[in-house]
Amino acid sequence: MTGWIILGVLLLLLAAVIVYTIIIYNGFIALKNTISQDWSNIDVLLKQRYDELPKLIKVCEGYMQHEQRTLEAVVKARSMVNSARTDEQQLQAQNMLSDTLKSLFMVVERYPDLKADAGFRQLSYRITEIEDQIADRRELYNASVTIYNTRLGQFPDLVVANMFKFQPRTLWIIDPEHRQDVAVSFAAG
Repeated sequence: MTGWIILGVLLLLLAAVIVYTIIIYNGFIALKNTISQDWSNIDVLLKQRYDELPKLIKVCEGYMQHEQRTLEAVVKARSMVNSARTDEQQLQAQNMLSDTLKSLFMVVERYPDLKADAGFRQLSYRITEIEDQIADRRELYNASVTIYNTRLGQFPDLVVANMFKFQPRTLWIIDPEHRQDVAVSFAAG
């Protein structure tokens, strides 16, 4: 009789461990899917920004004959976005694109006719709006990645994470060089 009780308790404990492992595993899957969804939401906005840039550059080209380097930097950053393959390369390319856009808008200050152009105003407003939305989505993405990475390191979740080979994800961070102010010269070109 005692043997059956011990066997019953062991089976109950084994069932509890299996159910708990399934719950933890499903939690990791949900977090991974949330991170993917957050990235996809950012990607939608990045695509919108990417599509708006050629229009903005075209409007600016006529006014900014002397600012070729700035326009070329925006075009180069846009092409880097195309060639990025990994999440990390994508993050770096998008950060560079954001920085070149800041430079472009700073340079535009020297061109009152351009600032007064209705097409430019509409495009710059649209891109600024998209940039704000991207910043909001980056916060959500980083929050999801932080929750996921934290769970990867917490006991007993780390046991399940190691058993199923869950890997940490990369936060969206700004390169240190991108934190510095953009140098803008108001001298004539």
